[in-house]
Amino acid sequence: MHELSVTQSILNIALESAEKAGAKKINKIKIAAGEMTGYVPQYVQEYFNIVSRGTIAEGAELEFRKVPASALCRSCGKETPLTDYRFICAHCGGNDLKLIHGREFLVDSIDID
Repeated sequence: MHELSVTQSILNIALESAEKAGAKKINKIKIAAGEMTGYVPQYVQEYFNIVSRGTIAEGAELEFRKVPASALCRSCGKETPLTDYRFICAHCGGNDLKLIHGREFLVDSIDID
């Protein structure tokens, strides 16, 4: 159910941006979502369909771009991909990692009329 609050935030951001641009309709909202956020795009779209009723965003499509998880290894200083939620550096095998990508959830762009 945590998708509901983030969905309301997406709508608020889109409506505010559209108002500033003088838009009459929001057609699509592109979202960057880190793979470690736990948000389910289908649920976000379903909630969006509900919370956007009666607004210029009603009927808008949400398009998700998955942001892969990666971390900075404090042992070797290299960026390493995190696969299968394994927090081990692919370069040196270290486990002293700082997450740098994968928790993002933001509105990338809005397609308006």
